[in-house]
Parts: sequence; C-alpha cells; structure tokens
Amino acid sequence: MMQLKVWGGAGEHGRSCYMLQSGETRVLLDCGVKRTGSGEYPLLDPAEIPHIDAVFLSHAHEDHSIALPLLYKLGYRGKVWTTRITAELLPAYYATWGHYVEQQDARLPYDETDIRSIAYAYLDEAAPALGWIELGPELRVCWGRSGHMLGSVWFLLELSGRRFFYSGDYTEESLLLRTDALQRLPGGPGELTGAVIDAAYGLDAEPQSAKLERIYAAADGVLTAGGHLLLPVPHSGRGQELLLLLQRQFPGVPLRVEEELLHGLEQLLRQPGWLKPGAEARIAAALGGLEVVRDAEQRTRFLQPGAQPGIVLTGDGMMQSPKAQWYYRQLRRNHLNGIILTGHAYKHTLADRLLRMAPPDRGCRVERIVYKIHQGLPDVRRMLQAVPCPVAILAHAPEADTEALLRQLKAEGHRGLLSLRPGDAATLA
Repeated sequence: MMQLKVWGGAGEHGRSCYMLQSGETRVLLDCGVKRTGSGEYPLLDPAEIPHIDAVFLSHAHEDHSIALPLLYKLGYRGKVWTTRITAELLPAYYATWGHYVEQQDARLPYDETDIRSIAYAYLDEAAPALGWIELGPELRVCWGRSGHMLGSVWFLLELSGRRFFYSGDYTEESLLLRTDALQRLPGGPGELTGAVIDAAYGLDAEPQSAKLERIYAAADGVLTAGGHLLLPVPHSGRGQELLLLLQRQFPGVPLRVEEELLHGLEQLLRQPGWLKPGAEARIAAALGGLEVVRDAEQRTRFLQPGAQPGIVLTGDGMMQSPKAQWYYRQLRRNHLNGIILTGHAYKHTLADRLLRMAPPDRGCRVERIVYKIHQGLPDVRRMLQAVPCPVAILAHAPEADTEALLRQLKAEGHRGLLSLRPGDAATLA
C-alpha cells in the first residue's frame, strides 16, 4: 500500500511538498514556501521528519525549495537529491527570501546553520537522464529534464516495488530548455501506482504561440504610443526566454536588462546539456545586443523625460523587490508607460495589487499575459496519456481552478483524478 500526504502545493499555488510512503520507506517531494504575508510554509509533521529516507527537489524556485532548511531544523539528517545546477542556484534564492521576510518585519523559522546543514546529492552525477539510481533495497529513482527552468527535473520513484511519478513543474514548450520525453520512461509507464501532475494553468488551452502574439501586441501598443515598457520576471526561467524573444521581435528598440538576468543567460551557456539544439548560438548572439543595467544612475537616465522608449526586464515577477517597486513609481507618472506581468501573482504582492486596481488608479498600463512554463488543459491530457495510472493528483493551482479542470477531464472520460488540499492524504493501491 502506498500513501501520499499533501503538506502543500495541491489546491493552491505555492509551497509544493508531498510525503510519499510505501511500506517502511518514506520520501519527500519538494519543500517550498508560499509568498503571502511573511511566508506560508508546508504543513510539516515534526514526528515524521526524522524518519524520512530521502528528499527529492525538482528545482530551485522558492515555492519548491525554500523550506528545505526547516526539515533539518526539525531533525532530518538525510540527503536532498537534486541536480548540481539547482544546488548552485539555491543560495541566491535563500538570500532573496531572507530579504523579503525582513521587509515584512518577520523572522525566518530557521537560521544560517540550518541552511548550511543541507546535504545535497546530485542526480546528474549519479546517473544520466532516464537512468535509475539505486538508493537502497526498497528505494530507487529515475529523473528527466522538465523544461521549466535550468536544472528542473521530473521524478519516477520506486518505493518497495511500487512506482510513482512526480512531474514537478513541467513544460514541453520552452524556447531554450530540453524536456526528456515521458514516453521513454524506463520499463514503460504501465506499472505506475500514482502521480502528482503539474496542472497550474487549469483549463487554459491557449498555445504558447498565441500567448506570445498577445505579449508582442501589448508591447507594441506601449512602445508605439511613446511609453516605456517593464517586464518583471523571475531571475531564472522565463525571463531569459522573453529577453531573447523580445530582442528578435523589436530589433530597433533599446532592450535594457538588469544584471541578474544577464547572469541567468551566462549560466545557460555554461550548461549546454540542458539546452535545445541551437540554443547556445542563439544566446551568444543575443548577448551583444543588450544594455545591461548595473546601477541607479542608468535606470534614472533611460527613464528621464525625452528618453527613447525602450523595454526593461527586471528580476522580480511579483514586484516585491525595492528595484521593481522603484520602476513602478517612475512608470506610473505617465499613463503611456506599461507593465506586462507574465506569471503568477501571489495575493498582496505589488503585482497582485496592480492587477486588482481600477485602471485609472494604476497610473500606467498594466496587463497580465502568461508565458507558459507550466501545463494547461491540452498538456495535462498528454501527460495523462503518457503516464497512465490508477490515481493522479492534479496540483499547483487554486482549488477552484483544479476542480474545474477535474470536471472537464472527467467529462472526457478520464478516471482516477483527485483534487486535494494541504492536509489531505490519499491511499493508493
């Protein structure tokens, strides 16, 4: 018998964390945080933490990684299995999260000692993608690239003879990043007991190409009117792809890129094994056409009255950083300026508040057009076909969105689908 406990991430966007047990073997899948208030952490059970055999981390984003130190504070002494590049990215994410918590006049539930206690083990050094790693007589894992960000992976786990699939955050539509095909799962997918499937976009069926056309149209509307355009994006992930796409779409328009996003491009070049064919050349060609923003004097200069309209990318998709908020204060002075939000906006963040404001109160144009780095309806359909199993948990979206997707898929004949919430548990055959 296999049991899954939801400690976060199902029925909500954020703090992904799942405890999976079969026989005496226990593993944890991700351990993130939700950026609301001073942070919502997974519903960790202190009595179970010391008995977990291994932790598997799918990628570095805060909603999957930031609560890992809390595990060690609560007595976990095992390894965190992830890719080497994910482990290398994490210190910057911990620093950013610590700064955010300070801004809320709050304290972290762990300290630097707990962060230093994390013992990483590297999937990509133990076995190639789609290869098995033997972790004990009752536990082994297979991994594959998931296309979501540099270093992100999906997992196929075998606990006490039962197999479970965890998609992590997954997309097959990345411009730059490889995705390892699920049809190539070792041993085939037919033996699966269960799965957790990224369904972050719910019923959204719009393809990436259509979303890009809407982003381009919105950007062109701002630039043609004589306004400056801001795209706040995560440090690593969709920001680098949008940077390249906008550079190609608007070749005569100044493209200003904050330094942290340039570092993200350089990291991609150092990891050719994660890139699609042709991506290295594309990135290298783009680097020469960027204006890298390194200080406040530059920011002030290109936003001053009379300056040529341009596009700015800064590294904070939620607009909670002082830098992103400074940009908004400048842009809101002119209604011709614009901001395009391309991802999720947690409640009470500046990005969320802007979307909720009446348009006249924003001071400038604000629009949300998602750039796909997760799965919508057609993608979930394909994944359910690629990894058929008796029970699949739809995850990474608010409960109402998940329920609507579940109803649609059930109407199409899909069976064994669950919509769960934090604190729920599911027993799998």
